[in-house]
Amino acid sequence: MDFFSKRIIKGLLKKHRVFPKKRFGQNFLIDKRVLRKIITAANLKEKDVILEIGAGIGNLTQELAKKAKPARQSAGASRRLAGGKVIAIEKDEKMVEILKETVGDFKNVKIIQADILKVKNGSMAKWLNGSKYKVVANLPYYIVSPVIHKFLESKNPPKEMILMAQKEVAQRVCAKPPDMNLLAVSVQFYSRPEIISFVPKKSFWPQPKVDSAILRITQIHTDTKTDPHRFFQIVKAGFSQPRKQLINNLHSKLSLNRGEIKQWLKSCGINPSLRAEALDIKAWKSLAKNYRSS
Repeated sequence: MDFFSKRIIKGLLKKHRVFPKKRFGQNFLIDKRVLRKIITAANLKEKDVILEIGAGIGNLTQELAKKAKPARQSAGASRRLAGGKVIAIEKDEKMVEILKETVGDFKNVKIIQADILKVKNGSMAKWLNGSKYKVVANLPYYIVSPVIHKFLESKNPPKEMILMAQKEVAQRVCAKPPDMNLLAVSVQFYSRPEIISFVPKKSFWPQPKVDSAILRITQIHTDTKTDPHRFFQIVKAGFSQPRKQLINNLHSKLSLNRGEIKQWLKSCGINPSLRAEALDIKAWKSLAKNYRSS
């Protein structure tokens, strides 16, 4: 069945007496070309463990399950070969019922009703069972930023994330100097984000008010040389009033006088008159490393 057809999607929802909920950001992908771009960007292997957030009616879930092959018995032997699987997370209980119909026959799909932002580390660890994993999701716009932060700051972060996000948010995440912002710094501290493709709003039903983008986040890591608490304390101070000079913001938020701050900035090769948006990740890390040492 073609779950990218508006007619079929509407029929499926009607059968289950469901209507798309704006509060859950339920906009269903109806463009197969966009789906192929998501799958290509994810570079999936047979043994991959995939965490899908907001599985909806399961059209993306099906394609993910076809790429991640289930575990199987080896030919002529008693041992069982490791396989891939899709853990499909869906908050809406009505959508969970639809998922059971559309992807219930896939042996390598586990459907879980949960709000991903409320899921505890212990539950996540149990689902993953120690596996390395990828996050692939067509996310409701309102949870894109908190979901990114949740996984990047996790004790067990994913290998990579491929997300459908609001175009403007994706552009902010991938910003470079002199157009940096707090979101960009907080994501780029842990990873390398890039926009794979822009997606027009007509690719969804119901049609959202804005365009989207496929965002890929790779090279996810923990910087053991930089204290994250100190790093973000300084970054948040620097961006406290983005249109003001860096020296003024740091003086306002940190326990240092202007002379100390000026010396600190210059020791890091940073012009005190710059704004926070002009600094790259390397500059912020230098500030964190040399904090109070000037």
